[in-house]
Amino acid sequence: MCDFNTLDDESKLSYHHRLTAAAKAFGGTNFFLQLLEAIRATTPHPLVAKNSEFNFPIGSIKWNKVIFQDKLTLLMKIRIEQKEDDNLLPSKDDKQYKKVLNLVRTLKPLTFTVKPENPEDGDGFTVHPFAIIGETTTTLNPLFDALFFCSVDTVKKILNYKPRS
Repeated sequence: MCDFNTLDDESKLSYHHRLTAAAKAFGGTNFFLQLLEAIRATTPHPLVAKNSEFNFPIGSIKWNKVIFQDKLTLLMKIRIEQKEDDNLLPSKDDKQYKKVLNLVRTLKPLTFTVKPENPEDGDGFTVHPFAIIGETTTTLNPLFDALFFCSVDTVKKILNYKPRS
């Protein structure tokens, strides 16, 4: 998803609707972009926080389990290497198959709750890291990908996308 220009129009529109809904639930596009910039500026990566939460002046993200650095490193690696069909799982013959499967099993039950500081700005939203499509197919949730990994410029492109007439 982070390579927005290569997507077909239907996918672009789908991602636009998902991210626009999330931005609206968080108080608007500007607040949502501030959240993304705060995540990108934080080191180490917010997902490895020992208290399973990320706080910043206009909101917070909480999740229900600690994520260790080795899991985050593997997630970032497979995210980049994923196949054209967006399947994160390699073939069963691949040496990485068991590690990736364990990663998916570990992170699948996580729920990330994103809430604005001021309740008047919106109710916030929840997001899961993966979409499990079948026994052999798992994809990264586009909202999770945009929230933690895609560049802010790419997310801006998605939010500003206007379909061709």
